[in-house]
Amino acid sequence: MDPQNLEYINQLLDKDVELREKIKDQVTEFDKKTRTLTGLLNKIHSTPPSQVPELVATVTPVLQSCKETTAALAELTPPNQFWRWKDMWSVSLRNAVFSAAFVEYLRSGGLLSLPRAAETLGIKDEWQDRFTLSAEDYLHALITMVNELSRLAVNSVTMGDFEQPLKISTFVKDLFAGFAMLNLKNDALRRRYDSLKYDIKKIEEVVYDVSLRKLAPVQTDNT
Repeated sequence: MDPQNLEYINQLLDKDVELREKIKDQVTEFDKKTRTLTGLLNKIHSTPPSQVPELVATVTPVLQSCKETTAALAELTPPNQFWRWKDMWSVSLRNAVFSAAFVEYLRSGGLLSLPRAAETLGIKDEWQDRFTLSAEDYLHALITMVNELSRLAVNSVTMGDFEQPLKISTFVKDLFAGFAMLNLKNDALRRRYDSLKYDIKKIEEVVYDVSLRKLAPVQTDNT
């Protein structure tokens, strides 16, 4: 092989390694932030309803700081190479979206849309070819949120909040119905979607127990 060609290939390989290390550094920083978010949000399982707004307030600044990391990753990633590098940050991004979605539920009882999730993390439309929030990553994050809500349904009763499981049940069933209308071809995503049935069953058992004991008003659920 031509020595000049070898030298050129070596330079390309070196640049690849250098870029990978830079992205890895940012992903490590992203992981630190998402671990902090998860740790803070885990406190919800022992937080009385009256103190939930205070907990959300402590999480929000950390969530906002994720914008710095997404911007750094977008700047590092070369144009039209999103799919080449996305696996490096995919797990971190899903965890960040989970935190954003969970915060939205705790704040308003509603679902954080994909565009709003991207906006919350500072992901801009013009980054589409470099760094974006894919539908797959968004859906994985929502499934993680349902996993966490099934825990919260149980722990809310322990703390004397008997209405929360009913609210969670309505929210999760509505979300599950939405998933059922999607054409899920991704095997990993499909398996995780199927597992939601166990979370729903767990939540329904809590709601049944609360209703049977007449600890909370009976709600009509048409979902």
